Amino acid sequence: MTQGWFASGDAEDVGALAASVRDGSADAPADWPSEAVESGFAATEDAYYDALHEATVASARTEVQTRERADDQQLVHAVRGVEDLTSTVNELSERVAEWAGSLFDESGTGVEYAREVAARDPDDVTEERVVSLAERVRDLANERADLESYVEEQARVVAPNLSMLAGPTLAARLVEQAGGLESLAKMPSGTVQVLGAEDALFAHLRGHAPSPKHGVIYVHEYVRGTRPDERGSAARALAGKLSIAARIDHYSGDRRPGLEDELDERIERIRSRGDE
Repeated sequence: MTQGWFASGDAEDVGALAASVRDGSADAPADWPSEAVESGFAATEDAYYDALHEATVASARTEVQTRERADDQQLVHAVRGVEDLTSTVNELSERVAEWAGSLFDESGTGVEYAREVAARDPDDVTEERVVSLAERVRDLANERADLESYVEEQARVVAPNLSMLAGPTLAARLVEQAGGLESLAKMPSGTVQVLGAEDALFAHLRGHAPSPKHGVIYVHEYVRGTRPDERGSAARALAGKLSIAARIDHYSGDRRPGLEDELDERIERIRSRGDE
């Protein structure tokens, strides 16, 4: 009995053949096209290659769908959705403030002012339009808040250890910057340290700027709250633990509370240097 991917497959059942390509194995290579013809799977070697092409494309499509539907990819999409909503809300709220300020006695800025405008009863068609636009800003701001809550909840599910150390919002941001939890887990800590600072890193590589000490992890209190002369050390320590946390989350998923204690002790030692 041949071990070829087509061994127990029907040439018309592309789904089953794709599964054989994806999950099958053989002890040693062989002249698979000839064996496929001899076994009656394909009439000719060209027909064999046609079937193989269909099966491999179907297998790749299944893998892509599975990957895209994974929880960490949903988290990536959600984080990017928050970013898009933030940009849109900020831009439209500025437009509402400028427009409404030309119509009404009171003026203001930001989402809160847009909410005030949205609550008004318009007196004419122009006011109707600015109030309608303000309503859109209000609704988009509400949607952003809901999506931010989803991101925090999903981050704790997808990356519990990373969320424990970084907080769910920063954890989600790191997963998004890496393109997924698996990609983040495979990154060296030095890369995690500068995620989000790519422009500064490329400028440094071109000789136009110093090497960046941190990227998005700057928002963490252990980096932002450390003296500037020790901030690089704090960023390295934090990135190292975040890298370990990401690997545990991806490869095992069990929660390791000891990581938080280790990070706390390391940052305390770094911060105490200036007190000696």
